[in-house]
Amino acid sequence: MSAHDPFARLPRAASFTVTSTTVADGAPWPPEQHSAGLPGGKDRSPQLSWSGAPDGTRSYAVTVYDPDAPTGSGFWHWAVADIPATATELPEGAGDDTGSGLPAGAWQLPNDARAARYIGAAPPAGHGAHRYLVVVHALDIPAVGVPADATPAVLGFTMAGHTLGRAVLTATAETPA
Repeated sequence: MSAHDPFARLPRAASFTVTSTTVADGAPWPPEQHSAGLPGGKDRSPQLSWSGAPDGTRSYAVTVYDPDAPTGSGFWHWAVADIPATATELPEGAGDDTGSGLPAGAWQLPNDARAARYIGAAPPAGHGAHRYLVVVHALDIPAVGVPADATPAVLGFTMAGHTLGRAVLTATAETPA
């Protein structure tokens, strides 16, 4: 596992709290949050709840990112934009093909598999433990304004100057050799 910190070069942002009934911070993903291509995997997005966002928050975005993927740029598993500021949680499974559990106005960007949905953890066999950074971004704008086919990296670039706060939960996964 690399020590790469994907937030090190971003503007500083206030911290707030994200929790999950699906996974504890620092714990391994349950099998349901793994890729459907792995035993027990269901590509099921985690339940998330957040609180304590900074004053002035006008919307949220949620991302799930594996900085340890052997790509040189990590791997984006999920990106959701334009979550209303009144929302404080997403149910488990919200990131299905239709985004059925997302609040009105929120939408999913294509992940690095180019599917606009959550795709589960699937580190290469024998590659070691990977970190999955589940991040709720508190933004000072009501809508981030990226195209529907934008990548999560473009979302991150666009959010950088509008991020008031970040709540981070880290899950792990490893596929035995």
